[in-house]
Amino acid sequence: MKDIIDGFLTFQKSAFPERVKLFKELATQQSPRALFISCSDSRLVPELVTQREPGDLFVIRNAGNIVPSYGPEPGGVSASVEYAVAALQVADIVICGHSDCGAMTAIATCKCLDHMPAVASWLRYADSARVVNEAREHQDPLAKVAAMVRENVIAQLANIQTHPSVRLALEERRVTLHGWIYDIGSGRIDAFDGRSGTFVPLAENPDVYAVSRKARRVA
Repeated sequence: MKDIIDGFLTFQKSAFPERVKLFKELATQQSPRALFISCSDSRLVPELVTQREPGDLFVIRNAGNIVPSYGPEPGGVSASVEYAVAALQVADIVICGHSDCGAMTAIATCKCLDHMPAVASWLRYADSARVVNEAREHQDPLAKVAAMVRENVIAQLANIQTHPSVRLALEERRVTLHGWIYDIGSGRIDAFDGRSGTFVPLAENPDVYAVSRKARRVA
């Protein structure tokens, strides 16, 4: 805990004064450009990976970067998505998975979670990804986990589109959905290309998207 407190003191003495104008502007308002939904894993820090300043991202983090389908009993994720899209009017939504994800590893390896019933219940929101992943052949356990990470991002992209605020924003062509996989060891990001249905290197395909607000509607 001492390290955390020391970090705050360093922020207060050094980082805050360097950004005092920014923090004064943010003191009474925010206008983030994107909603970033990622795993709670300590190794993935959205603002660090994207090199964004405070106020740039509206962030939701949870085990497995999961977005439950919209239902009659909205939880914290649903409320946060709705606020970001309907109130803050974000233009982009990123759902970001990552390598070596503990949640996806537990699902892919059928790890017993009886001692963590809340986690087990939460991961049921990735069932559609699990079923698809189980139906495919994999070279080895590591490949199966990596595939589960990808399938989960695709599944959560589908789930978020059941939210009324997101559905309306897509209909009005004012939001774009992105699906990313961050590799911890290399710093690489692969992005889901909704047109080809594959993941491609983001560095080489910066304009790729999963679902675009600019895409022509299908009759």
